[in-house]
Amino acid sequence: MISQKKIASSMICLLLFLLLPIAFSEPTRILDGRSARAPTVQQIRNRHGTREVIVDNGIIRVSFSSPQGLITGIKYKGIDNVLNPHLRARGYWDVTWQGENIRQGLDRIEGTKFRIITQNEEQVEISFSRRWNGGSRHIPLNVDKRYIIRKNTSGIYTYGIFERLPEWPEVEMGLIRIAFKVNPDRFHYMVVADNRQREMPTDDDRDIHRGHAKALAYKEAVQLTHPHNHLFENQVDDKYQYSCEIKDNKVHGWISTKSHVGFWLISPSDEYRSGGPIKQELTSHVGPTTLTTFISEHYVGKDMETNYRAGEAWKKVLGPVFIYLNSDSTGNNPRKSLWEDAKRQTKEEVEAWPYDFVASSDFPSRQERGIVTGRLLVNDRFLTPARSAYVGLAPPGQAGSWQTNTKGYQFWTKTNETGYFTIDNVRPGAYNLYGWVPGFIGDFRYQNRVNVAAGSKISLHSVVFEPPRNGPTLWEIGVPDRTAREYYVPEPYKNTLNPLYLNHTDRFRQYGLWERYTELYPNHDLVYTIGVSNYTQDWFYAHVTRKIDDSTYEPTTWQIKFHLPYVNWRGSYTLQLALASASRANLQVRFNNENSRPFFSTGNIGRDNAIARHGIHGAYRLYSINVPGRLLRTGTNTIYLRQAKAMGPFEGLMYDYIRLEGPSRD
Repeated sequence: MISQKKIASSMICLLLFLLLPIAFSEPTRILDGRSARAPTVQQIRNRHGTREVIVDNGIIRVSFSSPQGLITGIKYKGIDNVLNPHLRARGYWDVTWQGENIRQGLDRIEGTKFRIITQNEEQVEISFSRRWNGGSRHIPLNVDKRYIIRKNTSGIYTYGIFERLPEWPEVEMGLIRIAFKVNPDRFHYMVVADNRQREMPTDDDRDIHRGHAKALAYKEAVQLTHPHNHLFENQVDDKYQYSCEIKDNKVHGWISTKSHVGFWLISPSDEYRSGGPIKQELTSHVGPTTLTTFISEHYVGKDMETNYRAGEAWKKVLGPVFIYLNSDSTGNNPRKSLWEDAKRQTKEEVEAWPYDFVASSDFPSRQERGIVTGRLLVNDRFLTPARSAYVGLAPPGQAGSWQTNTKGYQFWTKTNETGYFTIDNVRPGAYNLYGWVPGFIGDFRYQNRVNVAAGSKISLHSVVFEPPRNGPTLWEIGVPDRTAREYYVPEPYKNTLNPLYLNHTDRFRQYGLWERYTELYPNHDLVYTIGVSNYTQDWFYAHVTRKIDDSTYEPTTWQIKFHLPYVNWRGSYTLQLALASASRANLQVRFNNENSRPFFSTGNIGRDNAIARHGIHGAYRLYSINVPGRLLRTGTNTIYLRQAKAMGPFEGLMYDYIRLEGPSRD
């Protein structure tokens, strides 16, 4: 017979076995031990006498100013306010703009009308809207900011509906974003990616007026001279060091290792963002701040301004994005567990897109969208599948126009190993099919418009991209991938480095690398010899100016030396010159005579600031330069590449790829 002691012991072991998974479970989503329930909405006056809207689902409690629609507080997991209680602006939308009699304005969009759109057992959707009244104080747009809080969900969905009527005055927009200022007393650890996360300095550490930091060459970058933590001493902090390409910009945020709580901003789709999949945007940075940028000039410049002329109407839904909070009660490794859970949640949000719970008729459901399929082939001397190519639908325009389009939606994907692609969940509308293929220069645009109707399934079958080519390759420098990543990136200065990027794939994100050029080439500029030089070691990542003193810079001229055993004097050669970035530059090209008039000049191009903002690329440009054979010689030849603008350290450009083609053999 089994004793009662053994039975009791067995029951205890069984109970511990059953409870073990709970002790090591994924991050929890319970607030103060309360159970999740149907979300409620209440309108109150707070202790200061101002009106607030409170939405509570038993997991999070969110406070909004009313009718402005600013998020003033988020209560979660025993924390009274996850956001910064010392600021008025804690969670907000804003837009930069200029128009008639307005040189530059920042409109922190505040509503004038509050409405409850949906309230049921599953969710609450609320609206804070503002209609333009004809004044000059606000940007001439109608704006409807929406927030959704669902049952059993530890987060907030938000989206905005922006509308312009044709009779309204001309206006230019430079930036639309949503930003959150997180509680600085709790959140110190920032995560952008698996290999881009670290303990961060504070906003106070950046204060140059109080002597905590030293101003550097541009306003976003400071050197921390007297930080609160001596480990940050002499490090450079700059929000652009944490930029991210849109295609990779799905989730980022902050972790409170003290409270074991994470605050994340999840972007489940790129359709509402502008500039295409490899445009770079800000993520999170010191503040602690986290944001999503929908439209901006970052890494492109004024070409990304959204200009509206008289008679032009516009309407666009930006978002939804998801502000996600999670917690870890195990205490084992909260940084790892919270980040892994945030990635898991991101995957769920991406799979759920387009959301079926959004109340606005301006946001079409999955059934109201279309699908476009096809196969992309490349014809460059022979026909091959376009492997891992980027293919996308964007508003009609010229090849490559998607880079600067800000008004419409874009839908991008990548081809598989055999060139097949599927672009799903496409909003109804008229598009062009665009693309480019790594390893080949130029932009693809399908010759026919693609008209997507609700519920349609469009097969384009096989489409062919013929990259620019006029003759056989004689020599080449670099890899055609639209970046300067493969070129020589120098070691950072020890007294102004960011330790995150030491021994990192993104070593180009260090401050001051452009100044290394003057040290490497103090008297003579770069000379690259085809067949001898190696572009990974001998081609500097950025064609920048040379520093003479603190206020004087001079243009630089790079040389490419190559040998031709034979020259077709009557033939026509082609110099394919692909640029990955241009910042207030003017590239002049000469052949075999440095002192001659430029044979080709780009003119003044670019404002992408990729050199200053630690980006290995900005906007892509391709120049196919026809070179008469009479300019070349049998034997040694030299191409002179002169960047002629030199007002400061940041005029310059980055090369993607250079190729010299011989005359056509046709």
